[in-house]
Amino acid sequence: MTLAAPVLHTARLRLRPFTDADANPLFALHSSAYVLRYWDSPPWTERARAEKFITTCQKMADEGTGARVAIDRTSDGAFVGWCGLSGWNPDYRSASLGYLLGEEMWGHGYATEAVQALLRWAFDTLDLNRVQAEVDTRNVASARVLEKIGFAREGTLREDCVVNGVVSDSWVFGLIRREWRPSVVPMSARQEGS
Repeated sequence: MTLAAPVLHTARLRLRPFTDADANPLFALHSSAYVLRYWDSPPWTERARAEKFITTCQKMADEGTGARVAIDRTSDGAFVGWCGLSGWNPDYRSASLGYLLGEEMWGHGYATEAVQALLRWAFDTLDLNRVQAEVDTRNVASARVLEKIGFAREGTLREDCVVNGVVSDSWVFGLIRREWRPSVVPMSARQEGS
């Protein structure tokens, strides 16, 4: 079963499938040690990693295991970052959320806006019941994004990963369909072609 990555629009953003042209901005994003300071893998040092990421996104779609989308700012077409759902399980109606934005895009509400649009699509199209996200406990800004959207902090995974050589804890957040409030952030999210 395939799962085509959607094209979604919000008031300020366009979420779309990755293309080969995204390799350079994707590499710039993932090669920043500061942006990835709470990430559980080191910054990329080779552009080939970006090409592999794009290939993996297509493979996820082909296998029906998830959907990752690039995020562009509509006012100027600037690459903002990406968000996506992985580990989609249609039997359990669940998936895991991930997102990463460039440092210059922080503090503008873009993560909240993009994730809201992706979740609206996921609950409506994939009929999800549960979405889960994990955040390094030091990444307070990302935790705030999830809480603003309506995720509940459900627990702590103690010493579950090593980030930059430091053993780190992660918070587990969950959002249940019946608790989903898509009106938290006003936007005009619609799927292209609708």
